[in-house]
Amino acid sequence: MNDKNSVAHFELIYVIVNYGMGSRVLQKAKKNGIPGGTIFLGRGTVDNSLLKFLSLSDQRKEIVLFAVSQQNTSRILEKLNQVFQFEKPNHGIIFTTSIGEIIGSRTSVKEESQNEREVRKSMYQLIVTIVNRGAAADVIDAAEAAGSKGGTVINARGSGIHETSRLFNMEIEPEKEMVLILSKEDVTDLIVSSIQENLEIDKPGKGIIFVQDVNQTYGIYE
Repeated sequence: MNDKNSVAHFELIYVIVNYGMGSRVLQKAKKNGIPGGTIFLGRGTVDNSLLKFLSLSDQRKEIVLFAVSQQNTSRILEKLNQVFQFEKPNHGIIFTTSIGEIIGSRTSVKEESQNEREVRKSMYQLIVTIVNRGAAADVIDAAEAAGSKGGTVINARGSGIHETSRLFNMEIEPEKEMVLILSKEDVTDLIVSSIQENLEIDKPGKGIIFVQDVNQTYGIYE
C-alpha cells in the first residue's frame, strides 16, 4: 500500500484546440514524458454577432485530457505553449484542475490538502454542465446573459435513472451534451444561477452542474 505522504499529487490538463490538432498535442506531450491522454470531439462557441449571423459561431474543437504530476505541470504547460502558442488568438486554451484520486493508473493519487490547493488557486473556475441533447445552446445563452464569453460543447451519453426512455420495450440511453465554461471566480455564481434557473436544473432529468477551481491557464482573453 502506498504511503499517503509519498504519493505525488496530480493535476488534470485540459487542452482545447481546433479540430485536427489533438493528435499533435498528444504527440508533443508524450515527447515530454506524458504516457498518454484522451481526445474528445466538441464544438466551441464565440460571443461574436457577425459570426453568429454567418452561422459560423460553432467551431469544431478537440479537447485533450491527460494527468500530470503536480511537480511537472508548469513544465508541461510551458513546453506545450512554446509549440502551440496559446497566448495568440485562436490558437486554443490550456488549463489545469486538481485531481482528488486516480484509480486504474500506475499510481493511486489522493487529493492534496486544502492549504496546497489555496496556494495554487487562480482567478478562474471551470463550470461543467451536463444536459439533454439539444439543450447546450440554451446553456450557452443563459451563461452569456450572466457574463460568460462562450464555452465548449462535448457530445456525451447518460444512463441515469431519470434519463432512460423506452422504445419497443428496450431501454434507450439518450445522448447528452456537456458544456465547459471558463469563468472568472467573481461571476461564477451568477453564471451558475442563470443556467440553473433557465434550464430548470433542479427538476429531475434536466441536468447537472458542477464547478472546479482552475490552477493554471494559457490562452484566456477578456
